[in-house]
Amino acid sequence: MTKLKLLALGVLAATAVTTAHAESQWTVGAGVGVINSPYKQYDRDVYPVPVVTYDSDNFWFRGLGGGYYLWNDKADKLSIMAYYDPTHFKPGDSDSNSLRQLDKRRSSLMAGLSYVHNTEYGFLRTALAGDTLDNSNGFIWDLAWLYRYTNGALTLTPGIGVQYSSENYNDYYYGVSKNESRRSGLNSYSADDGWDPYLELTASYNFLTDWSVYGTGRYVRLSDEVKDSPMVDKSWSGIFSVGVTYKF
Repeated sequence: MTKLKLLALGVLAATAVTTAHAESQWTVGAGVGVINSPYKQYDRDVYPVPVVTYDSDNFWFRGLGGGYYLWNDKADKLSIMAYYDPTHFKPGDSDSNSLRQLDKRRSSLMAGLSYVHNTEYGFLRTALAGDTLDNSNGFIWDLAWLYRYTNGALTLTPGIGVQYSSENYNDYYYGVSKNESRRSGLNSYSADDGWDPYLELTASYNFLTDWSVYGTGRYVRLSDEVKDSPMVDKSWSGIFSVGVTYKF
């Protein structure tokens, strides 16, 4: 396993950057995270996770993403944004001899637009981003509805959403070329576009005014296009992180 696995914990932050924005404040902290990859014989791993966020009227930075507001008021927030997508495949990280014969899939820098619409019943979060490094040449569209519940020092934010991954994106990370098939013995496979529904939950508890403990996780049900890949042996993937933060 490599350090890029640690960065995968930023997926939650990168797709949740538009969840909430305070005005001109820094938050720093640290935690631990657990990652479950859908690739064959990739072990579940635990990693340290640094936490740094910044929010202002014009700019924001959270996790592996950052952006600039094109529109920012109480009800609506529209941003141009970019984030590091840590999705990758390193053959040596798998205990499967067949997968060790495949080519490496690289992580990328994604860029696009994000939008949030707040209501008294919750908020809509969506983002559209494409690969800027010519790795997959694909794009991702994320759409979710979340509700923030606060009771004293405790805040819970459950959400339900779906991520659309384009054909190029899925085929790059989960397809098996004819050359790879000959080397590995796996069947060749071309992935199409797909929809991955997910559930997520973030919980935080504030103490000593500026300190908080948090837990955040996402459970993703993989699309058939991903599950049918010879590289994959799971029907789901997941990310979970817990830690402590301090707000300046």
